[in-house]
Amino acid sequence: MKLATIRTSTGTAAVRVDADGLVETGQADVGALLQLPDWKQVAAAASGPKHDAAGVSFAPLIPQPGKVVCVGLNYRNHILEMGRELPEYPTLFAKYPEALIGSNDDIALAPESDAVDWEAELAVVLGATVRRARGAHAEAAIAGFAVLNDVTMRDWQYRSPMWDQGKTWEQTTPLGPYLVTPDELPGGVRPALDLRGLVNGEVVQQANTGDLVFDPVMLVEYISTILTLRPGDVIASGTPGGVGHARKPPRSLADGDVLTTEIEGLGVAENAAKAEVL
Repeated sequence: MKLATIRTSTGTAAVRVDADGLVETGQADVGALLQLPDWKQVAAAASGPKHDAAGVSFAPLIPQPGKVVCVGLNYRNHILEMGRELPEYPTLFAKYPEALIGSNDDIALAPESDAVDWEAELAVVLGATVRRARGAHAEAAIAGFAVLNDVTMRDWQYRSPMWDQGKTWEQTTPLGPYLVTPDELPGGVRPALDLRGLVNGEVVQQANTGDLVFDPVMLVEYISTILTLRPGDVIASGTPGGVGHARKPPRSLADGDVLTTEIEGLGVAENAAKAEVL
């Protein structure tokens, strides 16, 4: 099943994405839909207003997640690119809902940063409440997967050993367009999907999500040991090699650049970078 959150004339709406259009499920967004214990059945049976896919405006897939937990250094090739050893445990940091944008919204280039970088990522979306989940329990908690780009202000990230201040700038992080359930993906809850990031049509990142050091199930197990994960929470699973910061010379997004993030089976986010007008 494929789900999305779209903008309508009366607000946002969760929709089931069918081959012939988008069908409203009755909830304001996918996050609200996932709060229902029987969300799969509700979405499958939905027969609300229908929208033509052409011209639809996608809101952030989960507009107000309770938390976005991000993972750093989780692709083998990216870790080696950064000159590091494979980690024993995940590196975690936080992102806040204000950072999220839709899959075709503009990325706000803040005037305070001149080192805005790209990080194409697989997002894991929770569909159940879990604490200290293990094995099948962790697997069942995964509602599905989505496209995310952890756009990062590198100059702010490296102001201190803590990364958060470079990672959660407002209106920078595309999430969506779709949530796709594991049963539709090769590898299921441990999907092996081709991932690409492009800047102005040039491929700058290319990998397969099977290269993750800590796969989605392992991440749910690890993070839910620390705190309760709830429906609609998002885990950004990390980025592969090819980020601008690691290039020689380094590269950054500039006003007018178009950042494209695509993952096999999950759709495409295409976002123009626009200088923020104060």
